[in-house]
Amino acid sequence: MAVEKAYFEIQKPSKRAGQRVPCMFNPESISVSKSNSWGTDTASGHGIEPAKFQHAEAASMDLEVWFDTTDTGKSVTEYTGKIMGLLDIDEEASGSDGTTNNAAPPVVKFHWGTNFASFPAVVEEASLEFTYFSAEGVPLRAKVSLELTQYKADKAFGPQNPTSGTPYPHRTHRVMPGETLDRVSARYYGDSTRWRALASANGIEDPLTVRPGSLIVIPEITSL
Repeated sequence: MAVEKAYFEIQKPSKRAGQRVPCMFNPESISVSKSNSWGTDTASGHGIEPAKFQHAEAASMDLEVWFDTTDTGKSVTEYTGKIMGLLDIDEEASGSDGTTNNAAPPVVKFHWGTNFASFPAVVEEASLEFTYFSAEGVPLRAKVSLELTQYKADKAFGPQNPTSGTPYPHRTHRVMPGETLDRVSARYYGDSTRWRALASANGIEDPLTVRPGSLIVIPEITSL
């Protein structure tokens, strides 16, 4: 079976929508975080008031991608330049006009095969590190560390076949010591037997041996 290569896909409103920026090697890990903002009303002479939901924060995703051209001897910048270019102003975006400051870098989605796609995002930060050079000083191996910030609301992070009944992850949970998937399922779904949805979304084979401290996604199940 051929290995699926990850890539970034340019999104609308760019005229380059659908264009792919490939990754030479797939990332070893991907970190996704999401949070909400809560606040409390304060008044003199009162104790702690119940927290009130204020708003959702944009989610973020961190990953590292590697590039290696030691087999050809060509500069690895041919590939890393396209990744770093995702921070450049997209002059081909619809309505882009640098003279009126109506311009921004492109919106992208990170894809890996047919079952993994991120929310629409912008590249907040990219750090490029060259790790190997030829005797002539040509960079042949590099690592790019990326920080992406969610651009707009989207539930398409994770498996993407709504007709199959596959859930869409949109929350995360930090596993506590002693927790098992059936307990997490009971907390979020009110039904401990829904643990299979958690196992499937997170690639967990044994629901009784979830590592404490690990971050798992909580899929949305439409037919609770």
